[in-house]
Amino acid sequence: MTIPNLITIARLFLVPLVIVMIVNARWETAFILFVVAGLSDAVDGFLARHCGMASELGAWLDPIADKALIVSIYVTLAVVGVVPVWLVVLVVARDIMIVAAVLLSWLLSRPVAMAPFAVSKLNTAAQIAFAALALGSRAFGLDPGPAETVGELLVALLTLASMAAYLAFWLRHMAG
Repeated sequence: MTIPNLITIARLFLVPLVIVMIVNARWETAFILFVVAGLSDAVDGFLARHCGMASELGAWLDPIADKALIVSIYVTLAVVGVVPVWLVVLVVARDIMIVAAVLLSWLLSRPVAMAPFAVSKLNTAAQIAFAALALGSRAFGLDPGPAETVGELLVALLTLASMAAYLAFWLRHMAG
């Protein structure tokens, strides 16, 4: 068990806390916990890469923790009426598609390693920024104005582009 793995596990424990804070409209606490989770992701990644603490467990846990946080926050924000449902369906559908593609390739004895593409890194950054905007604007009583619409559209477009990139990669892999 490495320090980055312990940090990642702690991030997983933050997920239900953030959800409870959102459901109870405790926006300040939800925002702070979200920022802490984001910083923990940066810290565990830095330690793993630059301090020789990378592990196979961490390679699995980190993306699970990241997706658990993002998907949970988006779903919860939709439930409380902050984020449009169509956007959450798109975000969740992308992740389901990726997991299904990996599982299907294993079942067909053609395992594929899905590494993040540049567009999916941009997508993740946009998803995080939009969630931070949604939480932060409520935490500090700010009107996000057109930034909210721009954020929604940016997340939607990058999610679709990421889906297309992964699908094209997977289809090439399965055909080859």
